[in-house]
Amino acid sequence: MNIKHIFFDLDHTLWDFETNSAKTFEFIFKDNNINVNLDTFLEQYVPINHQYWKLYREEKVTKSVLRYKRLKDSFDSLNHPISDKMIEHLANVYIDNLPNYNALFEGAVELLNYLSTKYQMHIITNGFEEVQIKKMKASGVLHFFNQIITSESVGVKKPNPKIFNHALNLAKASVSQSMMIGDNLEADIMGAQQIGMQTIFFNSHKNQENQKSITVDNLMEIKQYL
Repeated sequence: MNIKHIFFDLDHTLWDFETNSAKTFEFIFKDNNINVNLDTFLEQYVPINHQYWKLYREEKVTKSVLRYKRLKDSFDSLNHPISDKMIEHLANVYIDNLPNYNALFEGAVELLNYLSTKYQMHIITNGFEEVQIKKMKASGVLHFFNQIITSESVGVKKPNPKIFNHALNLAKASVSQSMMIGDNLEADIMGAQQIGMQTIFFNSHKNQENQKSITVDNLMEIKQYL
């Protein structure tokens, strides 16, 4: 395929967001005496969080609204009384503590070691800029990547073609020699394909059908293609 540059998404692709998020909630709930069952809370929070991230990608909610409303809606769905002040506090301490938990998907480091001898690697992420570098440092993967492109630094979010073109320019990479690997069909796969990039869809959620891209269920499967 003549690939020279690989662009990875971070959350849900290399960095195991759901595992690390659950551990973060466990800590901040205990630390702030929030008396809710963690599993019950997460059953509500996970789909609500995905919904708000979709709205955020589509520029329909702001970062501050996302951070507040994903918690507010989750507590409301459980009929758990909680003050706005406490929700704002939890929103802040969640972001502060999230990088302290650093589970990666199985095979992530082995794959990155393998690819790093053959390709230049970069990150394109919609995640909040203040935590993405911290996550990568703490999980021991930052050194693998040449360019870290965040949506906040560019001013647009995946799947907007501007962020992919900006990433290519920073990496001094051509479209024909670039591959995007990510877990989100809309943001990562369709976003990259609309400017002509080749793609690999990591089906980390195990719940999406995809006929438009190479698809893997395990990161180590990527070695078959690169």
